[in-house]
Amino acid sequence: MYQMKIVKERDFMKVGFVSLGCSKNLIDTEIAIGYFKKNKFKIVNNPNEAEIIVINTCGFIESAKEEAINTILEMAEYKKKKCMYLIVIGCLVQRYKNELEKSLPEVDLFIKIEEYDKLWQKIKELIDKGKTSNKINTNKKEKITQMPMFKEEEYLQRTISTGENYAYLKIGEGCSNMCTYCAIPYIRGTFVSRPMEDILKEAKMLGEKGIKELIVIAQDTTKYGIDIYGKSKLAELLEKISKIENIKWIQVLYIYPEGITDELIETVKNNKKISKYFDIPIQHISNEILKRMNRKTTKEKIEKIIRKIRKEIPEAVIRTSLIVGFPGESKENFEELYKFVNKIEFERLGVFEYSREDGTPAAKMENQIHYMTKKSRRNKIMIAQQKISYKKLKEKIGKEIDVLIENISLDKRYFVGRSNVDIPEEDGVIYVEKEKGVNLNQIVKCKITDVKEYDLIAKIKK
Repeated sequence: MYQMKIVKERDFMKVGFVSLGCSKNLIDTEIAIGYFKKNKFKIVNNPNEAEIIVINTCGFIESAKEEAINTILEMAEYKKKKCMYLIVIGCLVQRYKNELEKSLPEVDLFIKIEEYDKLWQKIKELIDKGKTSNKINTNKKEKITQMPMFKEEEYLQRTISTGENYAYLKIGEGCSNMCTYCAIPYIRGTFVSRPMEDILKEAKMLGEKGIKELIVIAQDTTKYGIDIYGKSKLAELLEKISKIENIKWIQVLYIYPEGITDELIETVKNNKKISKYFDIPIQHISNEILKRMNRKTTKEKIEKIIRKIRKEIPEAVIRTSLIVGFPGESKENFEELYKFVNKIEFERLGVFEYSREDGTPAAKMENQIHYMTKKSRRNKIMIAQQKISYKKLKEKIGKEIDVLIENISLDKRYFVGRSNVDIPEEDGVIYVEKEKGVNLNQIVKCKITDVKEYDLIAKIKK
């Protein structure tokens, strides 16, 4: 009788979501939210109110796996209250579904990425019939394949969770680079591009909803189009997106150095809507370590592409990510990386300690580095980068920039915004002295007056 009542009244059930990991994962969550809204479920932010809780997990590195497990256990506590169904999806499930089913009986349904083409069907079966067996053959596959992608209409019905101003735009899924430390191909499959017409339709839809800024993402955006059109079409895609009137800013993330072409640099240089922001994950600079990582580039090529970008676009902001403590990284390899960071002076930089991931070639390599050595090496680079970042910010004092006003500071004295070379929740913000006649979600011309740690202080130009 109780289950029959759920079926009858499910249109009124309340659903809460937790999205962990990267922005690519967030888009999958937004599509799932879109499914629930389309089927008349009510979306809530308070887990105390939720009758269904959906967790989208990350399984990329050890810390992400720990966060996912802790979040599942935390959300499982709400089953003692109103929550009737706990659903877990995403990367962690793709890697460890068998183990999770055995160790986390509190979860009613696990859905792997390879099952996303049946995502709503599985959720609907769970709610219609109560907890059922949804097991499929989950033996780990040695062969890496393409995963199913969401269809055009599923992207179009996604619910944007990032506010009124910006949204992520996923242009491809998976990765074929096969870096020896990375589990992404085993989780997300080989790289597959979305058709350009589908992407442009979604971008137009987002613009019509009032979104001003699109952040273009894929595991490696420079690979976009190669599988469909025979060559990279990233530059062409960006040009076409820029023609959408309502879209004012375009950011591009995860640009691998070997995929940066003269055409791409020229497109970024000459198109006013495209941010002069190059997010280039190089991971290391020692040729010995790059080879062990199976990276498709060299120190010499990396330095050449950075010189070219800075020559062609002097105002360009270059961000990178590094891995320290990779198996076999000698003291000399690390010192080479440290000197490179100080020489190049990246505007933005993140450092990760190598994480030994199940099933990856690097996990089986000899000469694994002690965790304290990894921590020490990371700290050394980050201390150097703090000085570089502060110096780069000081150079901005007196310059005029466009700022998107997104919030108000806690003390109510400042607007809080960012420029088009600041990635939300990754980079710093700009505190703008409040002026009458300026509203939230507005782009205004400002003059930089000071620096505060990783953030800027500005005045509205009158």
